[in-house]
Amino acid sequence: MRIVLLFLFYSSMVLAQCDIEEAKKFQIELNQSFADSLKSPLTRDDLMKFKSLDFYAIDQKYCVEAIFIRTKREKAFEMKTTTDRKPLYRKYGELHFTLDGKAFKLNVYENLALHKKPGYEDYLFLPFSDLSCGKESYIGGRYVDLRKQNHKIWRVDFNKSYNPYCAYNYKYSCPIVPMENDLDTFIYAGVKKFHD
Repeated sequence: MRIVLLFLFYSSMVLAQCDIEEAKKFQIELNQSFADSLKSPLTRDDLMKFKSLDFYAIDQKYCVEAIFIRTKREKAFEMKTTTDRKPLYRKYGELHFTLDGKAFKLNVYENLALHKKPGYEDYLFLPFSDLSCGKESYIGGRYVDLRKQNHKIWRVDFNKSYNPYCAYNYKYSCPIVPMENDLDTFIYAGVKKFHD
């Protein structure tokens, strides 16, 4: 426990150096996807008027280094969604990090069906909510896509956080952020809310 606290203190002093260009690329590709009528989750009316999503300014502060702790013998569970759909997930591990000198923990999950598809064997799902939800960001929280990393310190870039599709169109079924992933801080990074 003492080692963990020492690392958390150290990582709060030294910000993770994320690739700014990668965050910019993320924004460009997300906008391109939303503008594409074959891929976009937007309604027909919104698509006709769409120019760009609203992003927070890219900020190195919200690219964090986290201690990853693998959880073992976790049972599969039905994750609640905005509809009656209940996909099977398993808690894969925990991410411990600091922000503004405060310690936080987020659970990261593995979608059992998606895990079986080629190209997604190492894909992980990181849903979270924070104090900006319902104000500047989507009230239901946001997601970050992760890939399994083969070391103890994982990098999480909240600049690449995005809204679930149901933030744009009620026809979609989206996982609801688990209560244990509600952060008692503001994450001013990633995509902002779409409508007031």
